[in-house]
Amino acid sequence: MMKNKLNHILCICLLASFITHSQNKKLKRANKYFENLEYSKAIVRYENLVSKGDISVEIYQKLGDANYLNANYEEAAKWYQMLSQTNNQTMEVEHVYRYAQSLKSIQKYQKSDQLMEKLSEMAQNDQRALTFLNSMNYLDKIKKNSGKYSIENIAINSTSSDFAPSFIDKGLVFSTGRDTSGVSKIFHSWNKKRFLSLFVSTTAEDGSLRTPIKFTKALNTQVHESSTAFTKDGKMVYFTRNNEKGGRFSRDKKGVSRLKIYSAYLENGEWKNIKPLPFNSDDYSVAHPSLNKAETKLYFSSDMPGTVGNSDIYVVDILKDGSFGIPQNLGKKINTESKETFPFITDEGVLYFASDGHPGLGGLDVFATDLKDMDAGYIVNVGEPINSTADDFSLIINTATKKGYFASNRSEGKGDDDIYALVQLDSLKLKCSSVVSGTVKDKNTGALLSNTKVVLMTSNGEKFATTNSDTKGAFSFDINCQKADYKVIATKKDYEKGDTSFLNKGADQTASVELVLVQIDMGAPIGTDLAKYLNVEPIYFDFDQWDIRSDAEASIQKIITYLNTYPNTKVRIGSHTDSRASKAYNIRLSNKRANSTMEYLIKKGINLFV
Repeated sequence: MMKNKLNHILCICLLASFITHSQNKKLKRANKYFENLEYSKAIVRYENLVSKGDISVEIYQKLGDANYLNANYEEAAKWYQMLSQTNNQTMEVEHVYRYAQSLKSIQKYQKSDQLMEKLSEMAQNDQRALTFLNSMNYLDKIKKNSGKYSIENIAINSTSSDFAPSFIDKGLVFSTGRDTSGVSKIFHSWNKKRFLSLFVSTTAEDGSLRTPIKFTKALNTQVHESSTAFTKDGKMVYFTRNNEKGGRFSRDKKGVSRLKIYSAYLENGEWKNIKPLPFNSDDYSVAHPSLNKAETKLYFSSDMPGTVGNSDIYVVDILKDGSFGIPQNLGKKINTESKETFPFITDEGVLYFASDGHPGLGGLDVFATDLKDMDAGYIVNVGEPINSTADDFSLIINTATKKGYFASNRSEGKGDDDIYALVQLDSLKLKCSSVVSGTVKDKNTGALLSNTKVVLMTSNGEKFATTNSDTKGAFSFDINCQKADYKVIATKKDYEKGDTSFLNKGADQTASVELVLVQIDMGAPIGTDLAKYLNVEPIYFDFDQWDIRSDAEASIQKIITYLNTYPNTKVRIGSHTDSRASKAYNIRLSNKRANSTMEYLIKKGINLFV
C-alpha cells in the first residue's frame, strides 16, 4: 500500500517536471520567434502559454510588445494592462509609454495622460515626456488643426496592404502586398502578410487612377520593396528594399533583415544601374527616401548609430558629382525616443513625417514642420481627418494643386493599409503662435498711455522687437516658441522708464503684462503763479467772509489735481481784499481767507508741510 502511494507521488512529480520542461521549451520557442521579429508566430505561442495558466511578467511584456510592433494597439493595451496589474511598480519606461500610446487607439486619453505623467516622473529627460508636459492640451491643439483636409479612400486599394505613395509623371507609384500572379507570394513571418512590391497606377483623362500594374520587374524581387522618390525628370529613383542575397530575403547575424535605400537610373525605358547607397549597412536600417525641391538633399529614416529613438529622420547632401555627404540627424526637436519615419519634403521646404513619439491621437500620426525655421522646433499635428486612432503615415502633397495622398490602417479601410486621396482646404499654421500682450498705464491716474515706445528684450539683453502702444495703451509681440525669459521696457516723454519681466511658457502660449509709468516730477518753474499757469478762475469770497464758496471749488480742484501730481511742489497762498475797511482790518481778513484756503486744501488731502 505504501509502495503504491510512493509510486503515485513519483508519477505526479515526473508529470509536473515534464509539464514544466514542456512549457519552458514552448516559451523558448516563442521567444525565438519574438527575437527574430516573427511577431505573428510569437503571439500565437505566448497566448497558448497563457491559456494553459503560464502567467508571467515576461509573457505579458512580450505579448504587449509583439502586438504593439504589429500595430495591434487594442490587443497591446490589454496585455500592457495585465502587465501593469502584475508588475505596476517596476514597469519599464518603454512599456509605460507603449501602454499610454495603445490606450489612445481606444480613445482612453485621460488614462493615457496619467501614464505620461508617470513617465515624466520616471524619466525626467525623456523627450516624449517633456513634449507632453509642454503640450498637455494637445487634444485641443489637434482639434484646432483639424478640418484642413478632405480625404477619400481611392478605388485602387486592395484587401492587402497599400501604402507609401509617390508622385511620378502622370501617375502614382506605391507599395503593395497584393498578388496578381495567380499564385500566392511568400508570406513574411513578421505579420503573416505578403512581401511588398512596387505598383504603378497612371492617371486617366478624367483624373482618376487606372487599374494598377507592377511597376517594373527590374526593381521588384522576392523581398520587400517600398517607398520611392523620383527626380522631377523621372530618370532616377531612390527606393527601399530589404536585405537580400541573390534576390532572396536575407537576415543579419542577429536574425534581423534590415532595410536599405537603393538608386536606379532609367535608360532607354528600362531601370538599370541598381545599387545601394554608400551609407547603408547590414547593422542598421536606412529607408523611406524623399528629395528636396533642388534635389540636393535626400531625407530618410534610420536607426543608425546616433539615433535618438527607434528610428529618426536624417538628411544627407547630394553632391554635384553624385556622391553623398555625411548623414545628419535632424535633432531632438523632431526626433524622439520612439519612431519618426516616412519623411516627405514639399517644394516650400515643409517636412511631413509620421511619428508615435509626439503627442497624437494614437499609433503613428502625421506631423509637419517648416525646415526653414527648424531652430524653433515648432511641430504641428495635422489633425483629423488625416490622423486617427490608427497608424497614419507616408503623406505626400503637391503644394501647387493642394492635392496628395497618405496611407492609414484605420478599420474602415478596404485592406490592412489603404491609400487615401487628400485635398488641402486650408493652410497649416507652421509658425509659433506664442504672444505677449499688455498695456501701458500712468501710475498716479491709471490713464492708458498711447504712443508709448515698447521694447521686447531677451534674457541676455538683446533687443528682440519694438512697437508703440495704440490709442488704448495696448501692445503685443509675436515671440519665439521656446521657453525663455523676456523683459518688456516702456519709455515715454515726461515719464520715467518702466519695465517688467515674464516667462514665455512655450508654443501656443500667451503672456499678459502691465507696464506702469511714473510721470516725471517737473511741474511749474519756481515762482510761477499757479492760477495763471493752470488757467484757473480767481477765487472770490462773500463780503466780509472767508468761507470757500461752492463756485470756487472748481478752480481749487484744478490746483488740488496739480498738487497730487506734483506732491513736492511748494506753494504760497495769498489773499486780497478791497479798500473799504481799514488797513489793519483788511490784513486780518486776508489772513483769514488765506488760512481758510489752506485748511480746505489740507481737508482735501494735500500735505502742505512737506
